[in-house]
Amino acid sequence: MTRFFLRMFDDAPELLLKNLTVEAVGPDRTFKIGGKWLRNFGSDSFLGLDQHPAVLAAIERGVREWGAHNGTSRAFTEVAPQGEAEAKVAAWLGTEDAVIYPSVTLANVGALPALTTRHDVIALDQYAHNSMEEGARVAKARGVRTAKFAHNDPADLDRVLRSLRPFRHAVVAVDGVYSMSGRLPPLTDFQRVARSHDGFLYVDDAHATGVLGTGGRGTVADALGDYENTLVVGSLSKAVSCLGGFVAGTRDAVEVLKMRSNSLIFGGPVPPPYLTAVCAALDVIGSPEYAALRGRLDANVSALVGGASDLGYTVLGGLVPIVSVLIGTEESTLRAGRFLFDAGYYVQSVVFPAVPHGAGVLRMQVNANHSAEAVDGLIGALAELRATLPAQGHDSPLVAAGRREAVSA
Repeated sequence: MTRFFLRMFDDAPELLLKNLTVEAVGPDRTFKIGGKWLRNFGSDSFLGLDQHPAVLAAIERGVREWGAHNGTSRAFTEVAPQGEAEAKVAAWLGTEDAVIYPSVTLANVGALPALTTRHDVIALDQYAHNSMEEGARVAKARGVRTAKFAHNDPADLDRVLRSLRPFRHAVVAVDGVYSMSGRLPPLTDFQRVARSHDGFLYVDDAHATGVLGTGGRGTVADALGDYENTLVVGSLSKAVSCLGGFVAGTRDAVEVLKMRSNSLIFGGPVPPPYLTAVCAALDVIGSPEYAALRGRLDANVSALVGGASDLGYTVLGGLVPIVSVLIGTEESTLRAGRFLFDAGYYVQSVVFPAVPHGAGVLRMQVNANHSAEAVDGLIGALAELRATLPAQGHDSPLVAAGRREAVSA
């Protein structure tokens, strides 16, 4: 893949829509790149709260009251908005406590090693997010045994945990929703297997935070009824449109993270203005306005999924506001992304290793503040693209994974 990309840089640099500079942003999720205005379907600010007046006012207030920086690691002090934001996250979710990291990646890389010792094991779904894999690698370097189980397969999880015996505790790490395929894990079955092996669930629900579940609380509470024997990881940088990630669960578990998680102890915290903004954004999500935002978002997602499917594309996802259209080879996927860019629509061309080799997708992220006209325009551009595409690889590994998930869901 390194040789492929180096060749593409030399032979067709215009296809690699990476490291682009956004020069300006406009209303209805538009932005300017290279002097050209485009409809931006690459934004994960799903609810559009990055432009919400209450959120912007909270950031301004935070700057005036606290400045732009905390000034120290949390190992020594923290600003009052830190505790306020964490308490608001926990109250919103319905957990005992929560702790905020600067990002979900830092949460996963720091939490998994902190929650385990050489007497414990970590079992990951084979398609678990890369940041959980990184956290497991750090834990493994400290003597924790790790293993993967077949995707969304409780029976294989049981087999893997049996093979890892003896151990004290097991951490079962899964995504709350798999962003590329849009499928959900069988959390009830995984919880049953974890309990039978002295384990607990660790659910990265970042892609569902704010956009799935009752009140936008994600997948865990609706699936399990509570957070007993479960830690949930969520994002404050996607639908909440601020900065950071959180781990929420029991007070004891959060206390362990505050004492043992290196990315929390030794890293810089989220700046105060964003902590005040988190509080404001969660107030919006907890208000009657959320129903209107969620309604617009769901309508836009449904329109795009339906339109792309009617054109004959293999569409993956759509449960969360990430809609992936299967293209195929790496070069074809990059060319398809460029085609849409030239038509005035920015989407993300995703190729190996983010997806299996030969299963490249156009990843479109839908927002509540996309106009119906913008969604219809993207569908029209996809129709023009369809006429230029070779036959798609319907039997690609990514599609096969989606089928397996559909069977198990």
